[in-house]
Amino acid sequence: MKKDIILAGVGGQGILSIAACIGMAALEENLFLKQAEVHGMSQRGGAVQSHLRISSEEIASDLIPVGKADIIIAVEPMESLRYLSMLHPSGWIITSINPFNNIRDYPEIEQVLKEIWKQPHYITLDADGIAKDKGSIKAANMVVLGAAVPFLELKPESIETAIRKIFGNKGDDIVKLNLLALKTGREYAIKNM
Repeated sequence: MKKDIILAGVGGQGILSIAACIGMAALEENLFLKQAEVHGMSQRGGAVQSHLRISSEEIASDLIPVGKADIIIAVEPMESLRYLSMLHPSGWIITSINPFNNIRDYPEIEQVLKEIWKQPHYITLDADGIAKDKGSIKAANMVVLGAAVPFLELKPESIETAIRKIFGNKGDDIVKLNLLALKTGREYAIKNM
């Protein structure tokens, strides 16, 4: 088992929480894990990206070579396009369709989505709308993570355990919200693959 994952988004969207959940689930399954430095998190609204590599074999480097990423998981659609050169031809893009208009010349969202939809493998979803419907827009990152679960080759239960551990100190309601968001995102991806 080997998965090379690019995580992309904007500061404040919960990219670090997604990385923590995947990483903790991988460790629970006794897999090897390497994560590259996350860029941009010092500025809310700045671009954030991370390389996350999980494998049943030891991993030499934390950086994913160009054209070798199995998955791009993005909470911001334009950020998913920034890393297309990293994606393997058989790789998947999992992204929210909700833009974070943090630049003056942000392109029309339809243009961004058309570029994503030109790719051979993608799941695009209204993560903000789904999360809001389930109780809080703050769980949009867990909706996106849920949509990525079918492609990670990790047991859904391992991701759920990670969510319980990571969010446990915030109370049962937050844990339940994040688990529901995860489940809903996963069901959406399975239905739309």
